[in-house]
Amino acid sequence: MPSPELQRIVEAVRAKQRFVIASHSRPDGDSIGSQMAAAYALRALGKQVTIVNADPAPPPLMQFPGVTDIRIANRVDVEPGDDAAVIVMECGDLARTGVEGLERFFVINIDHHPGNTSFGQLNWFDETAAACGELVFDLVGALEVRLSREIATHVYLAILTDTGSFHYSSISPRTFDICRQALEAGVDPVLVARSVYDSNNMGRLKLFGAVLSAMQIDATGRIAIVYVDQEMARRAGGTYEDTEGLVNLPLTVKEIQAVVFFKQSEGDEYRVSVRSKGDIDVGSVAKEFGGGGHRNAAGCTVTGPIDALQKAFIEKIAGAIGVAELQNYTPAEMRK
Repeated sequence: MPSPELQRIVEAVRAKQRFVIASHSRPDGDSIGSQMAAAYALRALGKQVTIVNADPAPPPLMQFPGVTDIRIANRVDVEPGDDAAVIVMECGDLARTGVEGLERFFVINIDHHPGNTSFGQLNWFDETAAACGELVFDLVGALEVRLSREIATHVYLAILTDTGSFHYSSISPRTFDICRQALEAGVDPVLVARSVYDSNNMGRLKLFGAVLSAMQIDATGRIAIVYVDQEMARRAGGTYEDTEGLVNLPLTVKEIQAVVFFKQSEGDEYRVSVRSKGDIDVGSVAKEFGGGGHRNAAGCTVTGPIDALQKAFIEKIAGAIGVAELQNYTPAEMRK
């Protein structure tokens, strides 16, 4: 049986005819996959659907079905009305979309991130989901829409990318059961993985090399600090979009437990991505700096001198590592 929140969303979807689907700025695989899967499902019901994002999808995702049709705009140009609704994926509040005008609509808020502000007329939040795509999968089923290959491909894309290729602790038996059903619907997991991870251009490869060669390691050898600015990207022949996924690479080193990646926006403003292994909660670190996310993957935007910012993040992440170690510590007398 669908949850009460999901059932109310199903009723609203059946009652409305026109939909705008939005997600957060700088979309990733989960936001794009969730939006596209929902769009294909709604269109299967005969609904009119417009997908609007503030920023384009990362280049490797442009080859997935329907992604090139996403409208890139900072304001929605669809007229509101009693027959219209907005579905917002993966956003703690409407401002996170970077798209203006959404508040004029009946808003359906679907999210799996801690700290959601319940900004919609209908709110469905499930922190146990490994990806927003898991919620969309449940929505598709509750709407009694057949799991087509296109829908399944985007659900699988969402899960693959938001679990860090099945690396993060948010994975559950439910995650793999959904993937099983996606494969039974015709998804080629090898093709999806190659499309996401093996579609680099030479500029991206050179930019990865430039950024990683300048990587710093903290005194304990457990925290990697990565930095990029526009000039570095230009010299390498890449773009900021080419840095997608770079933050995860230092974690492939056995000793490194966490990574903080500073991407210069403008002047002293930086977009910060934080990743970790195991029980190290970098989501709480990002929250202290006004951001948020999951235990192993989070982000925020900060302003200030880069040296001071790096020092502050290293201290907070070191604290999170210490907390995780303390929680996992078993005194000798308890191990007997």
